[in-house]
Amino acid sequence: MSVNKWLSKWLLVVLILSVSFPAFARNTQYMLRYRDAVGTSEAKEKLGSDIQFFFGEQKYPAVEREIGTWVANKKTNAANKSDERACQWAFLSAMLSLKQRAIREGGDAVVKIHSYYKKNTNTSATEFECGAGTFVAGVALRGTVVKLK
Repeated sequence: MSVNKWLSKWLLVVLILSVSFPAFARNTQYMLRYRDAVGTSEAKEKLGSDIQFFFGEQKYPAVEREIGTWVANKKTNAANKSDERACQWAFLSAMLSLKQRAIREGGDAVVKIHSYYKKNTNTSATEFECGAGTFVAGVALRGTVVKLK
């Protein structure tokens, strides 16, 4: 086989593969309950009780000082996991990131936590948004670190 024929066939294969792979990609959006994700024994152990969390428009105690607002954008490997489990794992990672930020900044609570997936604000006191793909699931949360009175 000549080099030109071989190169032509190789380019055709590359072209076919590059067009067909996006067809396998997916980004399924879910709204899942916070309490299911933070209610597991693993989540309770990792999140502890030293930082308080308040979702959406939940009422919270009086604030002594507002420290700042941050985004925690976390992804996880979704292979061999259900979408729900992968989303819960990504959510827990985002919550741990907010907790670490609160500790680092001298806060004792994170308030007004809401989904910020793909920079779209979705405020809920009961649910968070997650995007699950073929190989990766992701959750983005935005919250305000405060020092309570």
